[in-house]
Amino acid sequence: MNRAAASPWPPLLVAVALEVTATLSLRAAEGLTHPAWLILVVAGYAGSLALLAVVLDRGMPVGVAYGIWSAIGVAVTATLGAVVFGEHLGTVGIAGIAAIIVGVLLVEFGHRSPSAARSRERGRA
Repeated sequence: MNRAAASPWPPLLVAVALEVTATLSLRAAEGLTHPAWLILVVAGYAGSLALLAVVLDRGMPVGVAYGIWSAIGVAVTATLGAVVFGEHLGTVGIAGIAAIIVGVLLVEFGHRSPSAARSRERGRA
């Protein structure tokens, strides 16, 4: 398959999963009292960043890729932190997650807007 034609979404979603795994492993490591978890921390973050490079290579704009990666990562990490570690996720936390998601959607829609397309075209001329 042509790299330009390959979808950026599969590596982006795997990058998110690796980042969430790394972050939850960081919490599970409890400082350095359980250092075996740090292997997952390093591997997860390294793999996630490598896959973000693949996503960018496949044509997704950096602001959109990073926004989606971070927004989904925050939402899933906060939710799983509450489920797995019993961390409090109250109304304000849920509203914050919603605000992050709305912000990423605005970045994505702004990227696709007609004025953004005209700006990109002018930049190529």
